[in-house]
Amino acid sequence: MLNYKHLHYFRMVAKAGAINRAAEKLHLTPQTLSGQISAFEERIGVALFRRSGRRLELTDAGQTALTYADEIFQVGAELEEALQNRATARVHPFRVGIADVVPKTIAYQLLAPALTLAEPVRLACKEGRLEQLAAELSIHRLDMVLADRPLPSNMDIKGYSHPLGDCGIAFLAARSVADGLQPGFPACLDGAPMLIPGEDSALRAPLLRWLERKDLRPAIVGEFDDSALMSAFGQAGAGVFPVPLTTVQDVVRQYEVAELGRTQEIRERFFAISVERRLSHPAVVAVSEAAHRRFQLQDAG
Repeated sequence: MLNYKHLHYFRMVAKAGAINRAAEKLHLTPQTLSGQISAFEERIGVALFRRSGRRLELTDAGQTALTYADEIFQVGAELEEALQNRATARVHPFRVGIADVVPKTIAYQLLAPALTLAEPVRLACKEGRLEQLAAELSIHRLDMVLADRPLPSNMDIKGYSHPLGDCGIAFLAARSVADGLQPGFPACLDGAPMLIPGEDSALRAPLLRWLERKDLRPAIVGEFDDSALMSAFGQAGAGVFPVPLTTVQDVVRQYEVAELGRTQEIRERFFAISVERRLSHPAVVAVSEAAHRRFQLQDAG
């Protein structure tokens, strides 16, 4: 069984970078602390540190151990706080990974229902590439991942993709750009400067296919993995940019841009990826149910 005193000593040394400094903070002699670290390494069977001059550096195993140690002591602090304040309602952590290609406005719309549950949750969001987030989901560091595509079949990760809904897209532009385009949609896109999603986005391929089918040849001037950054460039007049229909009003208001037109022929989809085949986490269930209602209402409108 893991010796948590040894784990605490290891963490202090890792943070301090030297036995002497850590020993001073722990009110131990350097010899005693060094012996405790050696006992811990012998117990787990791997070296956690290597010397670099006067400093101690973490080995790869040490880096892994420190990551877990930080999480363990964070959970311990939360436990202590919960026990000291047990008369108050417990706040449940809800850890969500958001693929960086998912528009920020969509992420907020999808996650907001989790904050209205009878039992309060503490939302912790982490943004990144889908592959990285899926790996963290698989070891239960995340409760759910929001993505614009299902979990890739070539990933050696056990997870389930739950469709949340889909919607068409609209094309927006700064008024200075919109005023210079030819009239009519989608003809106005031909030759127009355009910003498109990056290669990680599931929207990119169907968008390019749609433009080709319509015989439209915009001048692609930028590619963006981050939709908020793309919108900021669009606001500055860099080009026309696509957004999901469910966010059009918010984006037009926030970035003060104009809508050129919309299409239902291009569909942007959203998924909740979890380790559960059947959703049971209350916050994930709330997100899923509210998303289905939202997208149904959007399509009806």
